[in-house]
Amino acid sequence: MRIDILTREYPPNVYGGAGVHVAELTRALRALDGVQVHVRAFDDPVEEDGTDGYAVPPGLEKANGALRTLGVDLLMARDVAEGGADLVHSHTWYANLGGHLGGLLAGVPHVISAHSLEPMRPWKAEQLGGGYGISSMAEKVSYEGAAGVVAVSAGMRKDILAAYPSVDPARVHVVHNGIDSARWEPDTSDAAREVVRARGLDPDAPTVVFLGRITRQKGLPYLLRALRRLGPEVQVVLLAGAPDTPEIEQEVVGLVDGLRAERGGGAAPVVWIGEMLPRDQVIAVLSHSTIFMCPSVYEPLGIVNLEAMACGLPVVATATGGIPEVVVDGQTGWLVPIEQVTDGTGTPVDEEKFVDDLGAALVEALADPAEARRRGEAGRRRAVESFSWSSIAERTLEVYRAVLEGRAPAL
Repeated sequence: MRIDILTREYPPNVYGGAGVHVAELTRALRALDGVQVHVRAFDDPVEEDGTDGYAVPPGLEKANGALRTLGVDLLMARDVAEGGADLVHSHTWYANLGGHLGGLLAGVPHVISAHSLEPMRPWKAEQLGGGYGISSMAEKVSYEGAAGVVAVSAGMRKDILAAYPSVDPARVHVVHNGIDSARWEPDTSDAAREVVRARGLDPDAPTVVFLGRITRQKGLPYLLRALRRLGPEVQVVLLAGAPDTPEIEQEVVGLVDGLRAERGGGAAPVVWIGEMLPRDQVIAVLSHSTIFMCPSVYEPLGIVNLEAMACGLPVVATATGGIPEVVVDGQTGWLVPIEQVTDGTGTPVDEEKFVDDLGAALVEALADPAEARRRGEAGRRRAVESFSWSSIAERTLEVYRAVLEGRAPAL
């Protein structure tokens, strides 16, 4: 079976969970007998057999970002049609239209992996301007024309059917994200401790850590307000970069400055690392932290939670989207309830209550280090036993076979 995978992100150009997903799924699929995978990615991906990169076509370099994306999609669609694929599989709106058009040209099925939905992220209009209408159109056309849709959680499946009611529910299948628990595991070695110290942190101090992009859906401004509840002895680590807009970046800058000022000069540091760290350094920081924080207001699954769990960290996370399918309240972490408005933004109905509840959960998690360790150990076991990429690749392959044979997958 020949599969063409179309994606915006691919190593080394990975800045979010979708890119991690594509890289790991590709590796796992290529390990299966009888499966050939050809990756078509934006920009300059890693040089490897079966992977091609696509630059923005000449004449579009200065166009709106959405138009540049569609230009790349057309090149991908052309090559899908000429490449002999049995099925095309696209990831995120950036590549969806390329998969849709390529499938039509080649006369082969198009499958989409749903990592997020444009109707659920209206704040993207801040980033894309009029391009948000184009991205929404590209996604809608592609979903409604897809032969199959893979939702990364049951929560995401529900959102897909609500956003695109014309999509046949029988075509939407749940296959969770995964984690390579051999590559993501606790590292408390001397070398890892030195990595932590080099970042201005005490590897033995109580520490809370956030990892994610600076975007509305990740809820970082709410978290920064909740962190005021913590004692001055608690270190705060923000592995946060790639801001969507200058406005949200400045909002976060102001909140971080305010948090530092309120804690005072004698408090444990608030360390903000804006660049994307290599995996080994991320693991070192996670392995020497006490609690992982995920305050997202929109999260189809949250692969960062799996990464933290695989490193033995308990998770304090919002009970929204697919997060409760990963983080088990009372067993592998603490889930923070949230009542959200229904305009697609995910905004809490009562923002102060959400901030207070988030802060209270963090205080509770830090108050009992032994219980935090117990939940972290349980999280590691859950990541290993339930979210391996080999099993997820097999389930994805079953979706491919079902789509090609016109039947429901046996998942």
